[in-house]
Amino acid sequence: MPQQPIVFDAPTPEPRATTVEAIQAEILERLIYSVGKDPIVARPHDWLAATILAVRDQVMDRWMESSRETWRTSQKRVYYLSLEFLIGRLMRDAMSNVGLIEPVRDALKNLNVDLGDLINLEPDAALGNGGLGRLAACFLESMSTVQIPAYGYGIRYVHGLFRQEMSEGWQVELPEDWLAHGNPWEFERRESAYEVGFGGHVEPVTDPDGAVRQEWRPNDHVLAVAYDTPIVGWRGARVNTLRLWSAQPIDPILLDKFNSGDHIGALEESSRAEAITRVLYPADSTAAGQELRLRQEFFFSSASLQDIVRRHLQQYGDLGSLPDKVAIHLNDTHPAISICELMRILVDDNGMKWVDAWKLSKGVFGYTNHTLLPEALETWPVALLERLLPRHMQIIYQINAEVLTEARVRAKFTEAQIANVSLIDEAGGRRVRMGQLAFVGSHSINGVSALHTELMKKTVFSDLHKLYPDRINNKTNGITPRRWLMQCNPGLTKLITERIGPEFLDDIDLLKGLDVHADDPSFQGQFAAVKMANKQRLAQLIKDRLNITVSPDAMFDVQIKRIHEYKRQLLNIIQAIAAYDEIRAHPEREWVPRVKIFAGKAAPGYWNAKLIIKLINDVARVINNDPAVRGLLKVVFLPNYNVSLAEIIVPAADLSEQISTAGMEASGTGNMKFMANGAITIGTMDGANVEMHKEVGADNIVIFGLSTEEVNEKRAKSDVPRTAIDGSQRLKEALESIASGVFSPDDPHRYRDLIGALYDHDWFMVARDFDAYVAAQAEVDAIWADKRRWNAMAIRNTASVGFFSSDRTIRQYAAEIWGVKAMEQ
Repeated sequence: MPQQPIVFDAPTPEPRATTVEAIQAEILERLIYSVGKDPIVARPHDWLAATILAVRDQVMDRWMESSRETWRTSQKRVYYLSLEFLIGRLMRDAMSNVGLIEPVRDALKNLNVDLGDLINLEPDAALGNGGLGRLAACFLESMSTVQIPAYGYGIRYVHGLFRQEMSEGWQVELPEDWLAHGNPWEFERRESAYEVGFGGHVEPVTDPDGAVRQEWRPNDHVLAVAYDTPIVGWRGARVNTLRLWSAQPIDPILLDKFNSGDHIGALEESSRAEAITRVLYPADSTAAGQELRLRQEFFFSSASLQDIVRRHLQQYGDLGSLPDKVAIHLNDTHPAISICELMRILVDDNGMKWVDAWKLSKGVFGYTNHTLLPEALETWPVALLERLLPRHMQIIYQINAEVLTEARVRAKFTEAQIANVSLIDEAGGRRVRMGQLAFVGSHSINGVSALHTELMKKTVFSDLHKLYPDRINNKTNGITPRRWLMQCNPGLTKLITERIGPEFLDDIDLLKGLDVHADDPSFQGQFAAVKMANKQRLAQLIKDRLNITVSPDAMFDVQIKRIHEYKRQLLNIIQAIAAYDEIRAHPEREWVPRVKIFAGKAAPGYWNAKLIIKLINDVARVINNDPAVRGLLKVVFLPNYNVSLAEIIVPAADLSEQISTAGMEASGTGNMKFMANGAITIGTMDGANVEMHKEVGADNIVIFGLSTEEVNEKRAKSDVPRTAIDGSQRLKEALESIASGVFSPDDPHRYRDLIGALYDHDWFMVARDFDAYVAAQAEVDAIWADKRRWNAMAIRNTASVGFFSSDRTIRQYAAEIWGVKAMEQ
């Protein structure tokens, strides 16, 4: 069926009234006619649905107009492809960005409903794991804020990342059910459905003009159906779209099997299709898990590319203008197969010559690298790709032939260098390197902090950088100040507004105006009072969830992030044990009371990370119940870390733990969120900590530990960690207490191998950075004892966070990578 022409002169509805009375009437109307409930018997979830629908209506006209304007003006669009979008709850975000929080709060109050209760009731969309997904969400909101026409493309996971619970201190993974009762923010787009193929074979086809082209004939198809969610920018200036794909079978039931009595087998096709979008990051420790993961990545990449090409042809009718009107950005290597899929669409489906298609393809793609860890740079067995995506494997070989020829002929590379840049890793089983594919297929490759970008040039992509020296650039990450200051910390936002005026709400760089007030005793008192209120709220949450009583007067020392050995939660908890020993040995000293707060999820197959969670909980059980400690030290692990939990923890933090092994954290964005909310950072010179150190000044951050160069030197020399352990009595005693079962009397050998690894190689420099970390914590204690100094440092952290706004990051992407015009600040 031919598509209907787009009408640009459609009548624009009158703006909806935003008075309390009008919104109250709208909520009641939605409750009765959309939710189907009488207000007399409506439950909280009914009021939540009605309120979301009323707020959504306020967004719709802006959404439609944003789309019309892009078509009218033929603006270049940005398409951001990410396997994760950790968007969190949307209602408060939307209300805040269109200025509706107070009117909605008052309207609900008139109906005897509390807005805060409804906000806490909204499910947290489980579409991401950590920093990668949260960055994507911040970027989408900033693209709307700076008025860049954009789509986010991802997967509509039914269960997303697992829900984390604790069983005797062990992580237990349970399915997340955020979609159990539907999602009122999304709209199904049945007209935007595409077939995605797998398997089959490739046949050469001779066209009437004698030209031979390749035709992929898959033997397995699924349907990708689009679900759209509006993403509102600040002040409602623009509303962009997050389009998530749901996998559905072509035929929902095989009737012949059903009628023959095979009722389960009749649903086999349906189950196979729906498995693709069932769970985020299926375990890839098995061949079946690897195949499902690859299916996920190709499924959403193919559907997105088909959608992008369809939209472009619908408006412009010619694929030759793709780089002028389309920018496609790959958020890490997960969507890297898109490069092959676009080449297939251009060459096979549209008859374009290879050389022309390759030029267009490189013109539209940009790639952000998020890690230097070899295991995180995806590779796939050649045999798996040949079986599942045979045409794409042919394209990879063809791309690789061009790259290797260029490396040999133009760059005069050695055999070793050629092996390094090859898309195929020949060592230990032939595998396709998706990082290399993303690199050679993109015109821009960016790191996410200054240090990370320089390390990319020297390590994982050193030879590719020599081959294509103009492609790598830096775009330091950022966070949206709307969610991570204005919404999660309204008390601080109000205080800042009263002190320097409201202009910073539209220009976050104006927070610098706080700097002159940092030493003002009156402002310090007000700042500390806001922090105390946030700490009291977190203390109550800890009591409610864990039945652990913590004092808001203590220092809240926080490390919340994905559990990984390079992030060094192990270093943190070992220091807690050393502090525990010191407190018991010297009760006469004046100790700074601390609450060490941990949260984060470990990948289901990552045993050591799960063991570290168990160790934290074992240590917490001992320390929290030892009367000799007198409440001076508490250890807390909050399960099921997500965006909503972070929004409570971050504003309450006094100390932000950013202690990764130098050279291993690409950037970090949690560090920026804490900084915005007046926490002081203790950290290594790693990732964006380097730039934070520059922005806030050396006097307002606590830095310790080995540098990246020193870490590499010790690894290269196979430096023996045992010397560092034997030379530190506190470390040695802490490790012996863990290894001997002091914290695990039910299983004395539980942590023997974990601690033994520190003696044997200590790859993450836990032992070798321990004494420096203890000294840095002692410095933190000294600063805490001087309240005026602490408060001044905290205020200056908030004042210096402007550089780390995702608005700044997106403006740089727009100008230097995508070639689109952002709104001037």
